[in-house]
Amino acid sequence: MRTILFICMILTTAVTFSQKQVRTELRKGNKEYNREKYTDAEIAYRKALENNAQSKEAAYNLGNALYRQQKLDEAAKQYELSAASINDKEKIAAAMHNYGNSYLRKAIAADEQANAGGQDNPQGEQKMQSLQQSIEAYKQALRNNPADNDTRYNLALAQKLLEQENNGGGQDNKQDKQEDKEDKQDKQQQQDKKDQQEQNQQQQQDQQMQKEKAEQILEAMRQNERETQEKVKEQQILQTQSKKKDKNW
Repeated sequence: MRTILFICMILTTAVTFSQKQVRTELRKGNKEYNREKYTDAEIAYRKALENNAQSKEAAYNLGNALYRQQKLDEAAKQYELSAASINDKEKIAAAMHNYGNSYLRKAIAADEQANAGGQDNPQGEQKMQSLQQSIEAYKQALRNNPADNDTRYNLALAQKLLEQENNGGGQDNKQDKQEDKEDKQDKQQQQDKKDQQEQNQQQQQDQQMQKEKAEQILEAMRQNERETQEKVKEQQILQTQSKKKDKNW
């Protein structure tokens, strides 16, 4: 009996210590989360789960810290585990709401990445799956908390995006991109035409300058020739006068 009692005391002490560690890490994680240090918060929540893998609060808060770091797949997994381990409907609704947000954000991120790259989304099928998962999550959240208007709004948004995708919403984006491409081509053609006109004008100006310069050179040569002829005439006159003087002398 004493042995059994001693073992029970040891187990009770260990459990108490483990629970204390969980609370300590949870408080630390919450503090870091509120300071927007999400990586440090993640570490603290993971330590809490190491001490008690069944901690519902640690699992849920870890999901939040992961979501803030855009680790959407890991966040969704934590929300799903959290929802499966609790009986409180409002908490289940909150976990599934965030689960839906994770997949909705994945779908939106796929479009943002495609638009940034200027290309069609090569992961269209994955985007549709993410939207479908978010829709199912929001529906489950509303089953547990029908009064949550935020979830209802997100559900409507996800359904609209999925409808656009099914109806060829991506075709509109493709058409817009084609129009943008054509606009860029038109602008480039206009710029090329302008550059060509400026080049032609410059060539004409250069030719005109060369022509004027040639005329100036020719005129200078003519002037030199006239001056030379005049000098020759003057010399001839002087020689003639000199001869006359000689004769007269």
